[in-house]
Amino acid sequence: MTFLPEELLADQIATIIGDVRHVAVGNASPIPAAAALLARERGKLQGTGRPYVSLLGSSQHTFWTDGGRELFDCAGQGRIDVFFLSGGQIDGEGNINLVEIGDHAHPKVRFPGSYGSAHLYYVVPKVILFRTEHSRRTLVPRVDFISAAGRSAPNVHRTGGPVALITNRCLFSFADGRFTLKSVHPGHTVEEVIEHTGFDFDRPAQVPETPAPTGETLALLRDKVAPQLEAVYPQFVAKVFGRRESALSA
Repeated sequence: MTFLPEELLADQIATIIGDVRHVAVGNASPIPAAAALLARERGKLQGTGRPYVSLLGSSQHTFWTDGGRELFDCAGQGRIDVFFLSGGQIDGEGNINLVEIGDHAHPKVRFPGSYGSAHLYYVVPKVILFRTEHSRRTLVPRVDFISAAGRSAPNVHRTGGPVALITNRCLFSFADGRFTLKSVHPGHTVEEVIEHTGFDFDRPAQVPETPAPTGETLALLRDKVAPQLEAVYPQFVAKVFGRRESALSA
């Protein structure tokens, strides 16, 4: 069955989410949002109804009335199990950069800023990193600025951190301060991943191909998830699921 890259990524992220209580998704994150809702639809089929999904910017899919402050409060209390982060740069130790490239006094590039990423990275048990541009510009040997650190010293109390990085080319797992190549997406190769990755990573002798979404998964995404995303990400839904923007609110 034909599928789009966004559907493949959503399927893989939903699998990583697994059976947890609560998934939170920040702003401007349509693929993680689709994955979180897919995980919930799978939970409904299994009779668990889990996870609860909170989408920032959605009036339907969150109980928060004060946006980010309530998100940080819930995370600090241990009430969020999965969150998603990205960065202008991500390095091989799981550090992310959301601030700048170049000298701090005279940066060449300025990013939007860290917001609460450092806090969430420390307290959310499963943080899934994602980057739809997999290149040596984005996946670097060392970030220019550490907005959020991928690991901490042994004497630092930390309940959260990165568990995976998914890109348009492949899926990495993360443990003990290093990434391991878990699978390569259809149409891509291990050699291509090596060529376009700026940091070193581990890999098995035989790297499997990322499995394609099943027909059941595609049906859930297209028939159940897409309508729930319409209000928050109308352009994304129109592009990926072929819905006319003029009909999204119908």
